[in-house]
Amino acid sequence: MIAVKPAVTVGVCVRNSASTIREAIESIINQDFPHELMEIIFVDDGSEDNTLPIIQGYVSRMDISAKVFHTSWQGLGAARNFVVENTGGKYIVWVDGDMVLPEDHVRKQVEFMEKNPKVGIAKARYGVSTEENLFGFLENVAYVAVDFMHGGKSTSRTLGTGGSIYRVEAVRQIGGFDACLSGVGEDMDLETRVRKAGWLLYLGSPAVFFERRRKSLRSVWREGFWHGFGGYSVFRKNNEVLALYKMTPLAGLVAGILYSIPAYKVTHQRKVFLLPFQHAFKRTAWFCGFLKAQIDHVRCKG
Repeated sequence: MIAVKPAVTVGVCVRNSASTIREAIESIINQDFPHELMEIIFVDDGSEDNTLPIIQGYVSRMDISAKVFHTSWQGLGAARNFVVENTGGKYIVWVDGDMVLPEDHVRKQVEFMEKNPKVGIAKARYGVSTEENLFGFLENVAYVAVDFMHGGKSTSRTLGTGGSIYRVEAVRQIGGFDACLSGVGEDMDLETRVRKAGWLLYLGSPAVFFERRRKSLRSVWREGFWHGFGGYSVFRKNNEVLALYKMTPLAGLVAGILYSIPAYKVTHQRKVFLLPFQHAFKRTAWFCGFLKAQIDHVRCKG
């Protein structure tokens, strides 16, 4: 008997991604998973550049069924719910606008989930990029080190949507993403609720993906600040204030030291020993964003 492959939705939620979205789409089109069993749902969340026309140009000539939603800016939680509500698949593979997938990515993710029915979310492994400058390299290799240290098992670590596959049953069971969360953190919140519902989260499936990283101190700071600002709502909602110690600059310095050793084993490049400083810098940005959100919250209540 020939096994029937499940239907898969590739969810692409983007905003102002004109400079990178072409590579992301082309890597989806080149997947070796049967295209007749795939669909792509694009959600353009209020882009002010050419992201939407680029998407529409590809949709008109691809052999994969596609849906395109364009909204005024509502946030990632609402955008991802468009995908969850409109998917016809058993799984959702999330692709960010700055990602590139090897041609076997979707197939390996689906095969892993089919063999592990208790897993609600599985994160693929970060590929080692050789085209980044120093900042981009350090950003990328930190995630590679995490995969090396903690991958290949179920986890309570934050996975993120990019490079992850979601079991639709698990996501719908807990009511989808929280569209009320501002900024980022919608993925962290959903993961917490999926885990509490009894599903496993898995880090380091056999699939690989590549992600363009930030390439300057300023862009690294802005991203870290934004994540901290959005993280405030998630920490308050899930009553995880005691876990804040993990996000302090000192904790970032320690984490960077720990990550530098496996990073060197993978890359054999001495510049990985700058990871403690890079991680401390990122955590400082995150904590500043968190404090700004807390101050704004207190002012609003006052």
